[in-house]
Amino acid sequence: MGFPLRDRIAPAAALIGPFLAALMLSLFRTSVSGTDPALVLVVVVVAVSAIGNRWAGAVAALSSAAWFDFFLTPPYQRFSIASTDNVETAVLLLAVGLVVSQLAARARRLRVITVTDADHLARIHDTALLVQSATSPDLVVEQVRRQLVDVLRLQGCRFEYGSLLGQPPRLEQDGSVVVGHRRWDVDRDGWPEGETELRASASGHYSGRFMLRPLPGTVPSLQARLVAVTLADHAGAALDTAGPVLDR
Repeated sequence: MGFPLRDRIAPAAALIGPFLAALMLSLFRTSVSGTDPALVLVVVVVAVSAIGNRWAGAVAALSSAAWFDFFLTPPYQRFSIASTDNVETAVLLLAVGLVVSQLAARARRLRVITVTDADHLARIHDTALLVQSATSPDLVVEQVRRQLVDVLRLQGCRFEYGSLLGQPPRLEQDGSVVVGHRRWDVDRDGWPEGETELRASASGHYSGRFMLRPLPGTVPSLQARLVAVTLADHAGAALDTAGPVLDR
C-alpha cells in the first residue's frame, strides 16, 4: 500500500515551500524587519505540517531557518549571519517552527482519532439499542461477533455458550491480554498464537465467550480492544436478561 497523496507531497513542500517564500520575501527585505519574514516562514511551516506529518513539518522548520539565513540576513546569499539579533531570530524561527510543526501534526492525528471514536461510539450505541429491542439474545451475539471482526481486524470469530473449556489467552476488561498468569504485551508482540477468548458476562454472571482468531501481524490499539470489551459486555447483558442458556 502506498502512502497517502498528501504525505507524498509534504516532503517536497517542506523543501521547496520555505525556499520560494524566502526568495519572494528577499525582494522586499529592505522594507521589512527581520521578524516579519520569520513570521511568514512560520506560517509556511504550519501549512506544510497541516498537509503532511510531523517529519515534514520538522524539515520545513529547518529549511525555513536555512533560507531565512541565506536570503534575508546579511551577508546575503551566504549561509552566514553577521548580526546577533538576526542569529537570535533565526534560532527562534527554528525553535518555533519545530514546536508548531509538532502541534499541527498532532492536531491532524487527533482529528483522525475523533473520526475513529465516532465510529466506535456508533457501534456501541447500535448494539446497546439492539440489546433493548432484540427478541433473541442470539441476534445481539451475532451482531457483536461481526463487529469484533471489524474492530479488531480479525480473521474470524466464533461464540461459545456456557462453561469454560481450557485456558486460552484472554482479553481482559482493561484491554490487556493474559496468557496463563502472565501479562502479554500486545502492542509489542501482537496477538498470542491461536485463539484468544473474550468473555461475555453481566452482573457477575458468565454466559459464554467470543473466541477471537486474529489476522497474522495485526496489532489492535488499546482503544479498539476496550471497544471490543464493551461490545462483549453488551452481549453478556443480553444473555443474562434472557436467563440461563444450555450449551449449544
